[in-house]
Amino acid sequence: MRKFSLDALAREQLKLAASGSTGRSATTVYGGHEHVLRQTMVALCAGSSLTEHESPGEATLIVLRGRVRLHSGDDTWEGRTGDMLLIPPARHSLDAVEDSAVVLTVAKKS
Repeated sequence: MRKFSLDALAREQLKLAASGSTGRSATTVYGGHEHVLRQTMVALCAGSSLTEHESPGEATLIVLRGRVRLHSGDDTWEGRTGDMLLIPPARHSLDAVEDSAVVLTVAKKS
């Protein structure tokens, strides 16, 4: 069993995002290409985004810090610290309204 602090990881990833040219940083928390389940910590500086992309499978987004907007087609959902957003099974994008850290959980399609 492994245990680690998501709060500490969020702080670290936000520092990396702030020091990089894209305003983004990400690291795998659990899983990977050989697993069905994958959890990724994503840090976004205010004003940065993940451009529109396909949904890789069933997915949720837990906002650990900050405020984000998830867009899919004409629909928009806002998530704040402590919120969980269900990612639609369609093309979508994510914008950081504030400096934000989120945990993306994906169960990949088989």
